[in-house]
Amino acid sequence: MASDQPGYPHYADPADGTWRRTPDGFWTGGFWGSLLALAAVATGEERYAAAADQVAIGLTGRAESDTAFRGFLFHYGALLPHLLTGSGAAAESALAGARGLASAFNGDAGLIPLGSQAEEAGDVGAGAANIDAVPGTVALLCWAAERTGETGLAEIARRHAARHVEYCVRDDGSVAQSAAFDERTGELKCRYTHKGLSDGSTWARAQAWAMLGFAQAAHWSGPEFLDPALRVADRWIEWLPDCRVAPWDFAAGVDAPRDTSASAIAAVALLRLADQSTDRPHYRDHAAATVRRLVVDHLTPVTEDDPRPAGILTAGCFDQRRGEATAHELIWGDHFLLESLLRLRGDVATSIP
Repeated sequence: MASDQPGYPHYADPADGTWRRTPDGFWTGGFWGSLLALAAVATGEERYAAAADQVAIGLTGRAESDTAFRGFLFHYGALLPHLLTGSGAAAESALAGARGLASAFNGDAGLIPLGSQAEEAGDVGAGAANIDAVPGTVALLCWAAERTGETGLAEIARRHAARHVEYCVRDDGSVAQSAAFDERTGELKCRYTHKGLSDGSTWARAQAWAMLGFAQAAHWSGPEFLDPALRVADRWIEWLPDCRVAPWDFAAGVDAPRDTSASAIAAVALLRLADQSTDRPHYRDHAAATVRRLVVDHLTPVTEDDPRPAGILTAGCFDQRRGEATAHELIWGDHFLLESLLRLRGDVATSIP
């Protein structure tokens, strides 16, 4: 907030906390707005809410961009600030994003494809799908349906989530990040990955996004999504190492680089699912243990003589395959760590349904 640099925080140097920014928000800029809104809840300071409003307003121009990751942008950058602070401007931005997303729905295939402007290095367009396009998207569309009475938005959300269960959840509960499909019929052609180790491995953030996305879908769209949410969550817990921070890909080996952002996402998902499924109280225990390890082991200062600014969540892995920001502070990691802390404290559980 104190910096006069333009753009939206994306990832930061773990040595000093200096942020690399994106001019239009990329797929990550919305998490800056949601982080500010959470700060407003945590502190009661209006300056955070006002800054979150500016993020929501600034993102509105992205409503028509051809990317399924508008779900991230407008759920976290506009809808959550509205739900947390009551902002009318954020609500209007969220509605614009929801309508833009809905306009990209392929009714024949039954989902919103990645789109030609999806923020991936390749394999995007009208015949590509990605588990990252479920969290945020389903909740945003269902909220918009409730607010406007346009029930078709909720049906788009339900079909979109159902297709991603079919495309991305394997029989053993592991998650494939990406899929190619027939644009005319929706028939699955193949599963693959954009950021994982291999097409058959499980990129940790894909597993975490699935946990969160289907937990949101179970709340907003219907109980049919609770079973896949629990299956992918159980697989996460089974694979999670003792340090509680997932490797960037679960097939990468015990010495692989970690991804604190994936574990922070998973912690929020487990807390949500513990509330939604009374026979899984251990989910909350796992989430709390993960958050503790993130704070003690990876949130600066991590030692008594650590000279870095306080509050940097280290060891976030943005894109190991391409060598980009492989051990950095990531804006979405910050958001999900703060959200999990506030959920554990009981401050936002009802504010972020």
